[in-house]
Amino acid sequence: MSDSFDVVILGGGSGGYATALRATQLGLSVALIEKDKLGGTCLHRGCIPTKALLHAGEVADLTREASHFGVNAELTGVDMKGVNAYKDGVVAGLYKGLQGLVKHAKVTYIEGAGKLVAPNAIEVNGQRVTGKHVVLATGSYSKTIPGLEIDGDKVLASEEALTLDRVPTSAIVLGGGVIGVEFASAWKSLGADVTIVEALPRLVAAEDPDISKQLERSFRKRGINFKVGKPFEKLEKTANGVKVTIAGGETLEAELLLVAVGRGPSTANCGYEEQGVKMDRGFVLTDERLRTNVPGVFAVGDIVPGLQLAHRGFQQGIFVAEEIAGLKPAPIVESGIPRVTYCDPEIASVGITEAQAKEKFGEGNVETYNYNLGGNGKSKILNTQGFIKLVRQKDGPVVGVHMIGARMGEQVGEAQLIVNWEAFPAEVAQLIHAHPTQNEALGEAHLALAGKPLHAHN
Repeated sequence: MSDSFDVVILGGGSGGYATALRATQLGLSVALIEKDKLGGTCLHRGCIPTKALLHAGEVADLTREASHFGVNAELTGVDMKGVNAYKDGVVAGLYKGLQGLVKHAKVTYIEGAGKLVAPNAIEVNGQRVTGKHVVLATGSYSKTIPGLEIDGDKVLASEEALTLDRVPTSAIVLGGGVIGVEFASAWKSLGADVTIVEALPRLVAAEDPDISKQLERSFRKRGINFKVGKPFEKLEKTANGVKVTIAGGETLEAELLLVAVGRGPSTANCGYEEQGVKMDRGFVLTDERLRTNVPGVFAVGDIVPGLQLAHRGFQQGIFVAEEIAGLKPAPIVESGIPRVTYCDPEIASVGITEAQAKEKFGEGNVETYNYNLGGNGKSKILNTQGFIKLVRQKDGPVVGVHMIGARMGEQVGEAQLIVNWEAFPAEVAQLIHAHPTQNEALGEAHLALAGKPLHAHN
């Protein structure tokens, strides 16, 4: 095997393998180094298995609610062995397909823990692999709070939670962000009693406040408990599980505690700082073209400050491959990246919030409209509640779309086109949205914001 390439990539997750596949398409020789499994956290311990778990929960909920639709059905229990077999089967099929893609692309794939030992070289398995360009893509890990140790038994991170062989009778979820609300939603659907503890004043605090209000309303209706504005103080392990003390001295008890306080960059012991790569709290700093301060060294994905999303890393990987090949791609606009939280109800958003728009354009230069899904036929059929909120610059384009309700993640594709192509409400209003679909709700919201509401009040 040659030990010299056009591009050497450290990390085979979404960002790393996307870089590899696009670079080989452009005629570059590529080495891809991964210490664990191709596909990284997203495929094996994150996005895919979590969403499979959530779908199993959705099936359980639909079975419980079958009589609402005139169907006689009874939920007699949840077989976690069967749920895990389904989940693992989804992952295995995608993993096999990805391995085939990388092999077919003639990427030199190297298994092992790599370390940056020079600006143009990574050492792996005692071998020095050099590249004209190096791409750092080592991903992220589940964080915890200082002094709160994850033991894999009573105190879990998301990775351990995905391999549980049972539905917990009760769980405390520490963290009301994306990971926390997704697991809380899935476990509640599967039959657990769940309480979320969040230090910030609202759930999913990165979203528009209107989204948080609707999610909290929906969670109350579903029987998901939550404590917001209540920082964690202390953990005690008991004979039956855990006892958690939160701000104000209130105590909560459950079978287990899930720590979902976010993800940190996996950059320790990778040699980055030793080679002069500029860092900040473990993150690799880059410019808008994803170049580090070291010539020839790029970084993509969760180690780069910003949204920690698989599709962001994937697109960054494509961008870097094209940048190396001299195609001069347009920089990625962070606010234009679609975001989806797959709890029930689903949250999907793109662009900026109402508050961010007012800060950017001025208090009197922003218009918003909330279209309630109660006016959408398909949403009524699905028995879901929620809304689509549009944020626009006054007399200007739509700069934010914020949605909540069943299957809203499927609507974020058009929403990102609207925001990224700087569409005006009147331009979207003239497009025809098929009936009856939830996609119509996007059209109706834009009709209303354009001054001609039909299935809505102005």
